[in-house]
Amino acid sequence: MKLKPALLIAALAVFLLFARAGTAEAPAQAAAALQGDPARPEAAHWLRSELYFGIGPVDIADGGVGEMRWRAFFDREVTPRFPDGLTVLDAYGQWRGGGKEGPSRLRSKVLVILHEDTPASREAIDAIRIAWKAATHDRSVLLVTERADVSF
Repeated sequence: MKLKPALLIAALAVFLLFARAGTAEAPAQAAAALQGDPARPEAAHWLRSELYFGIGPVDIADGGVGEMRWRAFFDREVTPRFPDGLTVLDAYGQWRGGGKEGPSRLRSKVLVILHEDTPASREAIDAIRIAWKAATHDRSVLLVTERADVSF
């Protein structure tokens, strides 16, 4: 049995109409299902803080902070302050400073920490930055902080 093209197009249109109607309600239903979920902390104000640590020049393989030294710093200074979790990213970056002609290119570590906006968490982040500068004699640890809508 052959279907006429007009009938096939009409069937496809009906199918798409129902499929589209179902997906329009899905986000609202999903959001409603998360209300009251203990894994969705709604009462607290959350922040996403990113800390950028320069660990050494890109073009000098053995220059800067090695992986073992980074891990020791991380275990000693970061993990005790944020034991519930965070993310570490290996990165590459560049910046120009000190009147140089071209950019300085650095291997970097980026910590992404989702935390409640409390004085204690802000102090913990500042303590990590201070400890890194003391340990490495770097001039800075870039910090970027923004509000975050958090759901687990």
